[in-house]
Amino acid sequence: MTGIRRLAQHLDISIGTVSRALNGRPDVNEETRKRVLEAAAELGYVPNQSGRSLRQGTTNIIGFMMQTGSEITGQGDTFFMSVFDGVQTVFARHHLDLVALLCSSEEDPDDYLRRVVARGFADGLILSATQRYDPRFEFLAKRKIPFVTLGRSLTDVGQPWLDLDFEGMAQVSIDRLVAKGHRRIAVTRPHDDINLGYLFVDQSAKALAAHGLTLDPDLIFSSKPNEAGGYHVAQQLLANKDRPTAILLVNETIAIGFYRGLSEAGLKPGRDIAVIGRQSPQAHFLSPSLTGFTLSRRDLGIALAEALLATMPAFRHFYPEAALRKIWQEHLVEGESDAFILPPR
Repeated sequence: MTGIRRLAQHLDISIGTVSRALNGRPDVNEETRKRVLEAAAELGYVPNQSGRSLRQGTTNIIGFMMQTGSEITGQGDTFFMSVFDGVQTVFARHHLDLVALLCSSEEDPDDYLRRVVARGFADGLILSATQRYDPRFEFLAKRKIPFVTLGRSLTDVGQPWLDLDFEGMAQVSIDRLVAKGHRRIAVTRPHDDINLGYLFVDQSAKALAAHGLTLDPDLIFSSKPNEAGGYHVAQQLLANKDRPTAILLVNETIAIGFYRGLSEAGLKPGRDIAVIGRQSPQAHFLSPSLTGFTLSRRDLGIALAEALLATMPAFRHFYPEAALRKIWQEHLVEGESDAFILPPR
């Protein structure tokens, strides 16, 4: 393995110039940068990461905080893995590493974050599962730790965020179902205080009101974001005396359990009840096919990483046009699950 001193001697240029070229600094001309990178590859240069971190006061690690536990089994496979791929695609350009910070569902996320920060583990953070009011934001802002959130919150410290278009999903779905004659429409929301649930339910109510309809509180079903949660929603729906004719599923994974619950009762999506959900790799195997919303999770990850780096002094010049606050659009993939049309009254 060749060190930076040997690399500088080989090129007959200063160690400082070699270091700046390797780290992508803008004050090195492109010809020199190319020479340094080619020589580094040829000689097998491997940076001393521990020494570099001590000199720069950085770890070159970005943490992605997410919750784990049996109640969210399946979410990582259907959503976060592709997001991680996009994030690391950006970080690899700058020799940064993404590390998943897995907070158990049995541990307070605020305490977990304080422990991570106290250890000086990461140079920046990406937070998910944002709550309606999220004290993590103020904690990180006071300590001047760069972070970006996947999700919005009523707590706002000026940090960059990206969020899925839950309002758009609710509006398009309600308009589509009302046009098919549905008047009694149910919606789902997460079982906890995560902010997306409020956004989705509030917009669903507004969309119904625009058609002269109301959202019945008895038709707002909360569930855990997994297959069992979807099965429980089906049971709640079937127990309702005045059963809805359509339902919106806000989470990707619950569609699988919901289909199972209907099947056990002899009901079929698209024939006995209209269903609109969100696409996932597993949803592709559902029958009848699910009408649902989809997005590029990898592109979302790329945008998250660029938004974070745009706030960090060492990298912001690379991303002057990064979207610092953006609602990420999804598009509807038509299936058979909402084919159920009510006759005109």
